[in-house]
Amino acid sequence: MAWTWRFEKSDGTEVVPVVTPEEFGTQGDAESWLGEHWRDLLAGGADQVTLSEDTAKIYGPMPLDAGE
Repeated sequence: MAWTWRFEKSDGTEVVPVVTPEEFGTQGDAESWLGEHWRDLLAGGADQVTLSEDTAKIYGPMPLDAGE
């Protein structure tokens, strides 16, 4: 099973992240990675993210600026 992030503008348009993510083995690994990189992602043009496990959407879109 692979956990992945989708990076989007606030209108839902997908954007290429400035920090290249990997496929994560667990939800916790994916969330930890986002916790380390959300500021760079936000500065690079991503406004929100969605987490998926394989093809199933787990949650999102979640705004990246909510932590500020």
